[in-house]
Amino acid sequence: MKNQLFRKKSVEQIIADSEAKGSGMMKILGVRDLVSLGIAAIVGAGIFSTIGLAAYNGGPAVSMLFVFVAFACVFTALSYAQFASTVPVSGSAYTYAYVAFGELFAWIIGWALVLEYAVSNMVVAISWSQYFVSMLEGFGIHIPKWLTMAPGYALDAHAKMLEVGAEQLTGIDRIALEAYQTAPRIGDIPIVFDLPAGLITVLVTWLVYIGIKESQRASNIMVLIKVGIIVAVILGGAFFVKPENWTPFAPNGLSGVLSGVAAVFFAFIGFDSISTTAEECKNPQRDLPRAMIYCLVICAILYVLITLVLTGMVNYTELNVKDPLAYVFDYVGFNHMAGVISVTSVIAITSALLVFQLAQPRIWMTMSRDGLLWKRFATIHPKYKTPSFATIVTGIVVTIPALFFKMDFFVDLTSVGTFFAFILVCAGVLYMDKSGLSAKSKFKVPYVNGKYLVGIGFIVGLVLMYFYGQDSLAEWKTLGAGNVILHKSLVLVFWLTWLALSIFAYKHNFSLLPVIGILINLYLMSELGASNWIIFILWLAAGLVIYFLYGYKNSKLRIQE
Repeated sequence: MKNQLFRKKSVEQIIADSEAKGSGMMKILGVRDLVSLGIAAIVGAGIFSTIGLAAYNGGPAVSMLFVFVAFACVFTALSYAQFASTVPVSGSAYTYAYVAFGELFAWIIGWALVLEYAVSNMVVAISWSQYFVSMLEGFGIHIPKWLTMAPGYALDAHAKMLEVGAEQLTGIDRIALEAYQTAPRIGDIPIVFDLPAGLITVLVTWLVYIGIKESQRASNIMVLIKVGIIVAVILGGAFFVKPENWTPFAPNGLSGVLSGVAAVFFAFIGFDSISTTAEECKNPQRDLPRAMIYCLVICAILYVLITLVLTGMVNYTELNVKDPLAYVFDYVGFNHMAGVISVTSVIAITSALLVFQLAQPRIWMTMSRDGLLWKRFATIHPKYKTPSFATIVTGIVVTIPALFFKMDFFVDLTSVGTFFAFILVCAGVLYMDKSGLSAKSKFKVPYVNGKYLVGIGFIVGLVLMYFYGQDSLAEWKTLGAGNVILHKSLVLVFWLTWLALSIFAYKHNFSLLPVIGILINLYLMSELGASNWIIFILWLAAGLVIYFLYGYKNSKLRIQE
């Protein structure tokens, strides 16, 4: 059984499976289309909503956090690019893990990617609903409040009203209370749900279902519109920048800047989603690596510039709003621009929803080909050439929670699954170098010998921690053993991993760049809350139950061997 769990698939075997009769897909995507899909995924809910909260917590210095996270993503993108040039198959990190680590790790990554794509789409759909409702209200169209939010908001608002009185409620709580009071009822239970979030998910799922060509055209149009408006915001907003708003640059210190890690990283999620379209690329081994790097660099530049403009136009304390781009222009009296941004934000978030909804079915399709999921997930529509059944299931999986769940439940959870996948992809490149599989790669991560550099970096890190991390060390001394395990265990895992990598790098001459990718992603993981990790572990446990009940028994690799 142990041998089967870690049995690897060869590159030739994976490519042969993807080219088997009945599994062919339409090859129409070039570099420009892939870059467009990548920008569509990255420039979505993050830049139009979460960027405000990150700036509120970190001040103008949050622009440096965008640089740091983009820097972290570059190392991961290089690793993805090498795998994509070696294994040009729709499956993303799932397929790469099957080649590098074996079936069990492949399943775990595939299951974690559900969090990155399907669960993040729930966040995007709910965010889209908020912007859409605001846009309609700008045109004088009002949807009943009980049709625009999750029931949890209404119930929480009612509970607060009973506790402190209705006159004390403000903002979302006041709107949610109105939803509770005006909603139709079944007995004493109010009927509250987020209808726009459900409808947009159904519409996007239909578009993805009818074809990659239609999805590509829609994505290209939406990307042109939203990048155009973002450039206009940067250029137009530059005239309203007051340099004094950039002082103090980091008002809440490093901890304030890093508190936005999850929000900022969520803004970058998506550059890897284009690897799921490998079987629809004209030349995936050449085009995928280029597209990943291009879209990441473009989006990082846009994020940094727009953050500097936002924090320069108004004081960072004013940015804790759900629509920061529209808010700053309204704040400076440029109301027409604020209205344009509100409309554009709906388009921008729709394009992100489209790409994630495109990615998830293709991962399920690849897992189904390997026998780890029900074989219907691998069904390709005879006319549209898309994974039809997997697309419908993805639509259902995203639509129902988007109708009824609160958004904040999902945001950090999405980041946990993504960090986990990124770490294994970076580690997979180290395996490829060691096993000689890199010889088949048409694109390779630039090799820098980390034999001594990883260990030297570890020592320098400890020294810096001793001299500049006394506040953190003092906090550790005040915590009991239980709190250390609950809240600081990931920090210990980070340092122990760095120590282990230092030893292995010395023994095996590890490539430095993938090691940096592993360490940066692991560090960012350690900044997320313990509650997210508990949910993530429970999620993985549920996935393992499914694997051993179905996937292990039906694995095509196991049956063949």
